[in-house]
Amino acid sequence: MTTLVKTRKPFRDIVVIGASTGGVAALTELVKSLPADFPAPIFVVMHVPADSPSLLPQLLNSASVLKVRHPQDGEVVEAGVIYVARPDHHLLLEGNRVLVTRGPKENRFRPSIDALFRSAAYTYGPRVIGVVLTGYLDDGTSGLWSVQRMGGLAVVQEPYDAEQPSMPTNALEFVAADYVLPLNQMGTLLVRLTQERAPAKTRLPAAALDLLKIELTIAKQGGGFELGIIDKGKLTPFTCPDCHGALTQLIEGNLIRYRCHTGHAYTVSALLSEVTESVESMLYQAMRGLEETKMLLQNLGRHFADDLQEAVAKLFFRKADETGQQARVVHESILKHESLSGDLQFKRKKLA
Repeated sequence: MTTLVKTRKPFRDIVVIGASTGGVAALTELVKSLPADFPAPIFVVMHVPADSPSLLPQLLNSASVLKVRHPQDGEVVEAGVIYVARPDHHLLLEGNRVLVTRGPKENRFRPSIDALFRSAAYTYGPRVIGVVLTGYLDDGTSGLWSVQRMGGLAVVQEPYDAEQPSMPTNALEFVAADYVLPLNQMGTLLVRLTQERAPAKTRLPAAALDLLKIELTIAKQGGGFELGIIDKGKLTPFTCPDCHGALTQLIEGNLIRYRCHTGHAYTVSALLSEVTESVESMLYQAMRGLEETKMLLQNLGRHFADDLQEAVAKLFFRKADETGQQARVVHESILKHESLSGDLQFKRKKLA
């Protein structure tokens, strides 16, 4: 007679955290509250300049009883360790290992919070606890949506409690978070949640899993075109602000995202912000060109005036004045130009 042994469900033992502006103080406060026997590994992405060394592991080590470090590519995951993404590298999870890669940027960032969250969701499903803290714009929203869709928990810092509320506010706009709370309560919550058994894995349509797998592969190595990302959404007339490749529109619930065929990814908010910034840059270039033209025309006018060719000189001075007027029009356009992002909808709500 064969005895059937029931396998116990795993715990919620994977914690992924995303932060940006104000993140150093927030993460420091959070890790202070975690005990030495915290039973899960913690993976952290915080936006830092690509060309500067990250001191975050040292800062968190001084505040936490847990070990904090930048992981090596392929390192085996350990409970009770806080893994911090390196500057200019994505932090991903695959099997029981950490991947450190230089795949395409997402929302202009590498490391990307979304990329980490998606990899955790795909690898560990309902065992994942995703946490979005203070920050600007909306990196983390798409990834948190994936965490919850794969059966994990979505935790968001109260926007009023955040130094920069945009990231928490955007996350709450598109994800029905399981917990919304101030930072000083988050450590206690994470300790409690990691002691819970994870539910059964969520079954998703094959097409959804295939898209998630493709996006993880892009974060690891790029090559969106070869992986067929163009066929996974609606091809748009828009181009990637980074490489000018064609953008494909992807829909996640009520969230709209874009990926170019080389792999760069944008939410609507990040894309709008990047496009309006590029418009301002182009307006300045146009003004510079007109002002240089005016200076050249004036220089030539003076040359012909010195050469006693008054009629020719007057022609060049007149053209210089006309060009100067055009430059002033462009300058006025720059002053009226507004840098926009998806946060515009939240500004509208405040004014309503």
